[in-house]
Amino acid sequence: MLTNQLCLIPEVNEKQVRQTLINELKLYKALKVKQENLDEQKANGILTLFPRLKDQNVCSELKVRQIERALEYSLDEIEQDIIRMKYLTSRIVKDLEVCEELGLKKDRYYKLKKQATFKLSTALGII
Repeated sequence: MLTNQLCLIPEVNEKQVRQTLINELKLYKALKVKQENLDEQKANGILTLFPRLKDQNVCSELKVRQIERALEYSLDEIEQDIIRMKYLTSRIVKDLEVCEELGLKKDRYYKLKKQATFKLSTALGII
């Protein structure tokens, strides 16, 4: 009976999960800057410094908070470091660079990266 139940769980496309998460993390960087800019404008009594074609401040703020929460609470320290170094910096970073910086062997690094990707995707509701 247990085997039948396990078969009912649909398989996930790892590549699609990874790409979706990467896209969300890239967007997160921009949303984080947007949130800081809005906070700065409010602190200076300015409502709109730039024209707004789309008003999604509440949604943007929620995304930022939820990604930050997922990073902090669903990943351990080394997994957080991998995600931050690989996807949340302003420059393109190669896997080997992150691997060397953290002092990890390649196989351990890729295992942790995959694990972090799936934990974060689960925490965000992507899978």
